Amino acid sequence: MTGSLVLWQSSRKQMLRIMLASVCMASLTAGAYAQSAKPADSADSAAGQTSQAASQDEQIVVKAKRRNQMEVISGGQLGALGTKKGLDVPFNIRSYTSSLILNQQSQTLGQVLENDPSVRTTYGYGNFSEMFVIRGFPVYGDDIAINGLYGITPRQLVSPQLFDQVQVLNGASAFLNGAAPGGSGIGGNINLMFKHAENTPITRVTGDYTSKAIGGGSLDVGRRFGQDKAYGLRLNVAGLSGQSAIDHERRHSAVLGADFDWHDDKTRISLDMNFQNQGVNWGRPGVFLGSGVTKVPRVPSASHNYGQAWTYNDLNYIFGMLNVEHDFSKYLTAYAAFGGMGGDEKGDYSSLTVTNGQTGAATNGAMYVPVVQTNESTRAGVRAHFYTGPVKHEVNAGGSGLWEEFDTAYAMASGSIASNLYHPTYTSRPANAYIGGNVDNPQRNSFTRLYSLYFSDTMSFWKDRISLTAGFRYQNMLLNGYAYNGGAMTSHYDRDAITPVVGLVIRPTRQTSIYFNRIEGLAQGPQATGNVVNLGQIFPPYKSVQYEIGAKYDTGRFSTTLAFYQTSQPNSYTEPFGNTGQLIFRADGMQRNRGAELTVNGQILPGLRFNGGATLIDANLRKTGDGTNNGHTAIGVPNYTINGNLEYDLPFLKGGTVIGRVVNTGKQWVNTANTLHIPVWTRFDLALRYTFAVEHKPLTLRFGVDNIANTRYWASAFNGYLLQGLPRTFKFSFTADL
Repeated sequence: MTGSLVLWQSSRKQMLRIMLASVCMASLTAGAYAQSAKPADSADSAAGQTSQAASQDEQIVVKAKRRNQMEVISGGQLGALGTKKGLDVPFNIRSYTSSLILNQQSQTLGQVLENDPSVRTTYGYGNFSEMFVIRGFPVYGDDIAINGLYGITPRQLVSPQLFDQVQVLNGASAFLNGAAPGGSGIGGNINLMFKHAENTPITRVTGDYTSKAIGGGSLDVGRRFGQDKAYGLRLNVAGLSGQSAIDHERRHSAVLGADFDWHDDKTRISLDMNFQNQGVNWGRPGVFLGSGVTKVPRVPSASHNYGQAWTYNDLNYIFGMLNVEHDFSKYLTAYAAFGGMGGDEKGDYSSLTVTNGQTGAATNGAMYVPVVQTNESTRAGVRAHFYTGPVKHEVNAGGSGLWEEFDTAYAMASGSIASNLYHPTYTSRPANAYIGGNVDNPQRNSFTRLYSLYFSDTMSFWKDRISLTAGFRYQNMLLNGYAYNGGAMTSHYDRDAITPVVGLVIRPTRQTSIYFNRIEGLAQGPQATGNVVNLGQIFPPYKSVQYEIGAKYDTGRFSTTLAFYQTSQPNSYTEPFGNTGQLIFRADGMQRNRGAELTVNGQILPGLRFNGGATLIDANLRKTGDGTNNGHTAIGVPNYTINGNLEYDLPFLKGGTVIGRVVNTGKQWVNTANTLHIPVWTRFDLALRYTFAVEHKPLTLRFGVDNIANTRYWASAFNGYLLQGLPRTFKFSFTADL
């Protein structure tokens, strides 16, 4: 697997050039074909064109517009429970479709999730990877699922062009999906669904440009073949390269996805194989605050780059999965899925640490980290429907397994580089002084094995007006750690836990539901480290407990959800051990997040659509070391968030749509003592989309501006470091259906 990834990496630039050239050639061909149409000589000759052609053009424009309207769907894939409509389940889940990804010209997963009022995006620790915050808890890139399987998603950055849906589940999901391998996902879950061929053939070419100078494009081809169109093929190719709107920062991406499927009356089989390369050069990093900083530094200009020129990452992944479903009868279905991912990552990183919040004086470190990752993930089970008297049952039973080997090393420079947040000092990379492992051939540093078994019964009464779900999942977690040098085992963790679920749905009408759930999150418990008297003690898995109640309304074209929740999450700390002068490591801490969420998606009036909503959240520290920070707000969790995306079809320009978006985020504390915070920030985006017919084929032009006011702001303070928001960014694209 590693050898294959190296070959992929060596040819990445050539592949990107080929893909971009192919897209440009296809675009030019489409343009030449459009120009071959004979223009009307006069108004009279235009009026004399056949009504059939005019009717076809009109139908194509309307069809293209309608296809792009379904950008958010209520419902999605719920792991052990399968794919469900939003009204039918006691959970808050919605899906952002490929139409939204295409129309908003999204280049990363984080840009897709900018539409969700309950999600905020930040960076991982010391690198350029996207990390998401849902209900005040993180979702690492390692813990994003594909079709319900953990461990097969690219770990740091995800190209959304490969996926048909990006699904967001608000709330804990240990029963639904099992424990996440990275130990996050307590406040929510993100699940991706691959594209597959539909009954309508598709040959779609897209070219795009993003300021300052990122050019790219994509090709999306889908066909069904054979008797009853039983065979399907979907091919997606996309790439981009150039300088972003941040000074000096360059990004590149290349993806290739091939998705095959076959079905008959009883069996459905799909095979998905994908390659992704992503990279950032001279990226703008997160900003850490030194221990003596008493003032949050003012925000630099929106496009300012305080990173070092030699920083970069280059991320290569091969990943895919096989899905099989078979109906033994209309009452019994068996299913199985197997997926894998091989990752080859390299990066030279340098975070900025501010030592004086007033002047911006700071230091840079330097660390090179290679990672080779090999993951395998599987799930299998049965789903049965039957009646006991007037009660209808849906029983789900099965199991899952995940095996993850993580090979890594590091090379770190000694000392630090003196710099400044506002006036950076750019230097050559300092020499390495500390090396752990073999940086040229990383060896095993950790191994994770997760097994689980699950069972649930959903009982429906009174013609499905009331449904009650009850179930549990047994989870075993084995995690081994190995020394960088020598490979000796340094830690061993082998624990298990049972996480139950109870959910209730009441359907007063066909278009409304009221729901309640009590569900748990699960993460591996800590191991005592540092200078403590109980060094090496392994604690049981952390089990967070969530209670949620809400109401939903869904007409198919319009949906809204109102939810209230409380999640209690254990955590750890060290404190003095009696009067001995020593410290003890305890796992008795507690963070309690309470909040309310409102999401609104769909058509408000004919030609007017809205996607967005608002959240309120109180992230309260209930138990801390010595009680010092009891009652304080958890760092990096805003007290409210608002997103609003409004689309309006222009009545005077058929096929024209104007889009406006606002993103507003409340105050965030930077430290646990709650003495430093970043202020409220607001960002406005504006866009225009125009769809028309050329030779009876739809062509769509898009132009958008993100952060139209070029507002400078600290977007996130999660984990105690600052991430600056992106500057004004112009986007232009065209899409031709051939």
